[in-house]
Amino acid sequence: MNSAAGGKKAPRAPLPTMKLLLPGLILLLAWAALAGARLRWEAATRHIRDRLSAAGRGTPTARGGQDWSALPLPVQRYLRRALPRHVPAVAAVRIRHEGSFNLAASGERWLPFSSSELVVLDRPGFDWDARIRLAPGLAIHVRDGYAEGEGFTEARLLALWPLALARGRGDIAAGQLMRFLAETPWYPTALLPGAGIRWTAVDDRHALATLEDGGTAASLLFTFGEDDFVLAVRAEARPRAAGGRTVPTPWQGRFSRYAERQGFWVPLEGEVSWILPEGPHPYWRGRITSIEFQEKR
Repeated sequence: MNSAAGGKKAPRAPLPTMKLLLPGLILLLAWAALAGARLRWEAATRHIRDRLSAAGRGTPTARGGQDWSALPLPVQRYLRRALPRHVPAVAAVRIRHEGSFNLAASGERWLPFSSSELVVLDRPGFDWDARIRLAPGLAIHVRDGYAEGEGFTEARLLALWPLALARGRGDIAAGQLMRFLAETPWYPTALLPGAGIRWTAVDDRHALATLEDGGTAASLLFTFGEDDFVLAVRAEARPRAAGGRTVPTPWQGRFSRYAERQGFWVPLEGEVSWILPEGPHPYWRGRITSIEFQEKR
């Protein structure tokens, strides 16, 4: 006989209390916030890269057929080694890296990173989008770049919580234009006559490169090895963030393990350091996992 026959209803199970629901609700909101932050980061990357691609359209791209005789001799030897016989007009380069990043301002705290980078050559510009892994499922999103005469750097924990943000012209733009110039061994057509770089001879193994974009200028000393490839680049005063201000600081990048990719000879490994009073402070060690040259259409 059921309870209705006795005129009584069976007791209902107690409803879950807010105390039980709250942890699940917090987790759901946190997941939604992180997912939204990642989507916004990815959308910002697409927007920046669309701007980069649009900025150079219609700008002439240097080819290898121009007169090299005015170039310093080590630059001529390097270009003969690095470029294919029939040099295409390269409009953009897509690069993927992996390696380790030193988060310590002094000393060492190396953590693994992976990144993708778009570089456009018609007007100097790049966007480097990286993930520095702190722990499984925990990463710092980092963006570094230069677009339409403006430099930018941004770092956010899990793409949400801001850790660093800088954007503008002046020192910020100059520092990022130096990075573009420093990475030209990955896209050597940018060093050809007519591509906008002015060369000054130094000696048989060194030459000074200067690049201007609008009101921003960058100069680096290139060192060429016995194999004629670029061994290192150096700036005597690259702007470095320190204590809430920028400090001109010597800076260098070193390249190694050259290999052929799509007819171009590029370095597959590199290291970047600040040269501090106490000695070199490496902060980036990476290797290329893929590189793709896109010809101008």
